[in-house]
Order: sequence, then C-alpha cells, then structure tokens
Amino acid sequence: MDIRVQGPGPTSPFLSARDLFETEHDLSLPVYVQLRDDPDERTWAGHYEDRHVLNISRQAASSAMARELALHEFSHMARYEQEHPSHVQSIEEVLYLALAGKRVERRKLAHCHQIANHMKDIYADDITLAVGPGEKLLAYLESSLAMALADRPETPSRPGLKRLSPSADPEITAVNAAFALALAERHDLVDDDHRLYDLARVAAMDAPGIDFEGFKRRFRELTHDPDSSGYRQVLVDATRSYVGGEGPAAD
Repeated sequence: MDIRVQGPGPTSPFLSARDLFETEHDLSLPVYVQLRDDPDERTWAGHYEDRHVLNISRQAASSAMARELALHEFSHMARYEQEHPSHVQSIEEVLYLALAGKRVERRKLAHCHQIANHMKDIYADDITLAVGPGEKLLAYLESSLAMALADRPETPSRPGLKRLSPSADPEITAVNAAFALALAERHDLVDDDHRLYDLARVAAMDAPGIDFEGFKRRFRELTHDPDSSGYRQVLVDATRSYVGGEGPAAD
C-alpha cells in the first residue's frame, strides 16, 4: 500500500494506520495524504482514476485520533475499490425515488445526505473495527453526542416543552445518536449501562417525531454484503422515514 504525505507534517499516524489496515486489506491505488492548514477542515477521502486523496488538517493529523481517522478513511477507500453499493450508489437517484412529488425543506435534503453518509460509515467501520481497536472511536462518538446535547436554549420551542438538545436540528441529532449507538452495538463496543445510552435517550426525547429505534435498528442491521437493488431500497426507505410520506418503490 503506497502512501505519500504531501507537505510538512506528521507521517507516523498514517504509517501506523497502514500497518493495521494491511493485516487484512490492501488498496490498488496510491494514497496521497493532503495536510491542510485549516484546523476546522473536515477529514475526508477523495477518489480519482489514479489515486485516493486523504484530506486532513494538520491539527487533526497531530491529534490522539489521527491514526483512527486515517484508518477510517482507508476503509472508505477499500469500499470504493470494491464498488460496494454504499459507496457507488447515487444519492440523487435515491432522493428522486424516495421524494418524487414531495416538497421537502432544504435542511431536510441535507440531512438525507447525512443519513446516506452514516450508512457509508457503517460499512467503512466494519473494516476499521475488524483491524483496529474501538475504544477511541467509542469515546469520539460519546464526546460528539455530548457536545451536540450540551447547548440547551433558554426558551422552549413550544409552551410546556423543555428542549433537551440544541435548537438547530434536534431531528438529525436524534438520527446521529441512533447511528452512534447502532455502530457501537453492531461491534459490541458498549455495555448496557454505557453513558452513550443516556445521551441517546435525551436526543430521542427531544425529537419525538423521529423513529429513533427504527433508525437504530436500520443502521445496526445493515446487511454486510448487500446487492445494489437491496441497498438502494434500504436507503430509499430511510429517506422516506425521515421526511415522511410514501412513494413508488425503488424497483
């Protein structure tokens, strides 16, 4: 597996992630690591005809999560090379099938993309957690959800209702919580009394219109080796569940 770090910065996290990854997987294309100056730059993978590109901030590359972030992105690259349905399915096609004839808020369309990304992450982390430990990932999920729930608005959104999570988007926060808990349960990372359950319960209470248990079950029970048609239908169903309403089947 060929890794090429572009520019000055740490290399050991990427080499360490490569060593873990190569215990069970490999990539046919080289990986260019692009270190970016913006500390808020999201870590993400780009795929091209002759290479993969791992984009990561210098701050993230120097953090305690650097190896785990790199390993996660390598897993996305592997799924892309496998042409796994989760990584080649067009989200635009899914939105057309799921939402034809419906008027949907722009924010909810963005959330539908996030739901699709969660499913991609589930399949990537099936690789990540097969070759590396899950403790740091679990701590990251817990910390991220706790941060999302920390900013409680002073004024309830409706009389008599105390909102428990941020005012911005409690609905997608609930879906995010379902994803975090589903991933943890899928890989046996949590005991029944783990704090993640308490955090997820708060997120679900704040978005009663979201089928929290349904989303958790949908994420947790994703088929490990789906065909294209089956995966497309799962994504269509998840999209409809989030925005509401019925429509034509995917096939």
